[in-house]
Amino acid sequence: MSLLIKEPVERMDRPYARRWWALGVLCLSLLIAVMANTALTVAAPDMTMDLGLSSSDLQWVIDAYTVPYAALMLLLGAIGDKYSRRGALVLGLLIMSVGAGAGALVDSSTAVIVVRAVMGVGAALIMPATLSLLAATFPRAERAKAITIWAATSGIAIAAGPLIAGALLRDNGWHSTFLINIPVAVLAIIGAFVLVPPSKAARHGRIDYVGGLLSVVWVGSLIFMIIDGPHFGWGVRAISAAVVAGLGLIAFVVWELKHPRPVLDVRKFTQRGFAGSNLAVALFFLAVFGAFYYLTQHLQFVLAYDPLQTGVRMLPLAGAVFVGSAVTGILAPRIGGKVMVVAGMVGGTVALALLTQIESGSTYADFVAPLVILGLSLGFAVSPCTDVIMGAFPESELGVGGAVNDTSLELGGSLGIAVLGSVLAGSYSSKLADETAGSKLPASALDTAQDSVGAGNGVAQGIAEQARALTEKAAKASSPQEAAQLKAQAQELAGGAHQMADAVGSAFSGAVAHTSLIGAVILGVGTVVVALLLPGRGKGGRVVAGAGAAGASEAGGAGASEAGESTRSAEAAEAAGRR
Repeated sequence: MSLLIKEPVERMDRPYARRWWALGVLCLSLLIAVMANTALTVAAPDMTMDLGLSSSDLQWVIDAYTVPYAALMLLLGAIGDKYSRRGALVLGLLIMSVGAGAGALVDSSTAVIVVRAVMGVGAALIMPATLSLLAATFPRAERAKAITIWAATSGIAIAAGPLIAGALLRDNGWHSTFLINIPVAVLAIIGAFVLVPPSKAARHGRIDYVGGLLSVVWVGSLIFMIIDGPHFGWGVRAISAAVVAGLGLIAFVVWELKHPRPVLDVRKFTQRGFAGSNLAVALFFLAVFGAFYYLTQHLQFVLAYDPLQTGVRMLPLAGAVFVGSAVTGILAPRIGGKVMVVAGMVGGTVALALLTQIESGSTYADFVAPLVILGLSLGFAVSPCTDVIMGAFPESELGVGGAVNDTSLELGGSLGIAVLGSVLAGSYSSKLADETAGSKLPASALDTAQDSVGAGNGVAQGIAEQARALTEKAAKASSPQEAAQLKAQAQELAGGAHQMADAVGSAFSGAVAHTSLIGAVILGVGTVVVALLLPGRGKGGRVVAGAGAAGASEAGGAGASEAGESTRSAEAAEAAGRR
């Protein structure tokens, strides 16, 4: 028997025997793509100091990964469907490894940004491939359970990235955080050839490259606008990106409606279940990524935890995601996916509402309940939505289905960081100005401190260092009078440094509370919209049963739009029959 699996899953006359081992490889690949982003959050302070990054540089170091990742997924998902889903996965892992290796060697902000963009291309290949291979490998009766495990892995990776990166940063520089990906990617590549059967669409006509390129234009421009506008001002770049995104979206929709085999049938978004599930994914990750963005900063800059301690303290979120996903696998077949999705979004809203109570005297204990509730809610909501989205696509378009799900996730996450991050920055700046009103702090120092909580701490540390320098100078003074004068100045500066640090912590804590309120309102309103969109149990087959095997079997070819979908439904039924 050959060590490498070569028989395509579409030719197997029974379910693939090692499919659960294959799922492990797919989850490992997913872990890499998610951790590549979350690990960088705890490495950012070290990277900023070592490379002398400006606020703009740091923003693009983080977001250079996101733009190609979100923009390319739909086109690359379609290419994987036609030629090889496993090939797309392996190629993405290779690109990710090359980018990570280069990231460990570079020493300039420009080079890091380029490396991050390359890694984003790899992630754009990996993410749709994991979902499409999962859907192709598992029979419909087991697919929802497999998606639940996949979704749990995604949630765990959010917290695992900072934890592993924090452990590395204790004894190594920020370059080591790039190296996390290489051994895991090598292991995943070997596992892909040994455990994951090759797969591609049984029937797939010519790829709609025009539609695919239009999707790259409008999604890429939209992500660029989301990143650039709130952080750097609505200048020519952001407005131009907004115009291109709008025109590109219109052109994409018009082209797809006219094309006989579009890269994405946009009519699917007229279906309540499909539209509601995508909206739920986007809104939920808006809340999760936004909260993650400011909570990690609060733990590091206000509560003074180091990167490893910060990662450890995010573990309740990861554990809760796992528990929530397990509960979803049990309850969704009985009570329906809609109930689980709405319950998850309500729970997410409650978690953000609890964070509105954060204040300057808050300790880590005040964050535990919101983290646990947010993790449980993530486990409740995501897998039923993903199951619905994947169920709307025939066998020939599973890669596109995965790309749609992941694009909704990434758009939501980008919006969360941009919108809530912008609210956070504005609120912090305003509150810090109020906290320091009447102080003798120079205007230039205040401007610097208002840039970010990290910059504020830097200003406080700078004042403290001046105080220490004066104390040392006083010890060497030539006369008692000079020594006394220097000591008095040092004490005044030390007091100012302490007051500045307190003001920064208080202002950021208040900003976290204010931003959480905005996030809770957004997610709360979104919950009502999603609840109205998702059909109730028995009114939409798969959409309602969500993560249940019964819902999956009822769906058959469900989710295909009524116009021009008979051929695709037949393909889906034929593929399901083979398995």
